[in-house]
Amino acid sequence: MKLLNRSALSVRPTQHFVDWINALEPTVGDDDLSLADVERESTIYLIPEMDTPEALEGFVRERYLEILETELRAWEEDERQWPEALDWALFQRFLRFEHSYLAIDLDDEVALEVADVDDNLLLETDQD
Repeated sequence: MKLLNRSALSVRPTQHFVDWINALEPTVGDDDLSLADVERESTIYLIPEMDTPEALEGFVRERYLEILETELRAWEEDERQWPEALDWALFQRFLRFEHSYLAIDLDDEVALEVADVDDNLLLETDQD
């Protein structure tokens, strides 16, 4: 077990986000995604250690656009289909976040690897 010098930010969708996803390709009844369906694919971001709510709020406000775009892109690559105003208000309407001060790696078998993430890598992984 290894303690990482990071905190964690769990980003979860709201019903507004799910409604936007479902509006991308209208379906009938049972084919619509539910909030529970989308929450299963929520994202954890490793962030610098944050020890106060004010520091966390400041960090999220600085990086909200990057997070929001990542979450939108996970469901729709075509930015023309995204909401027009990608602002703090949309972030708050589409996403909620939870903070965990400690991040611990429980995998003693495989060393932690670091790689830069680019959109092409994410798209290739999604298609596999």
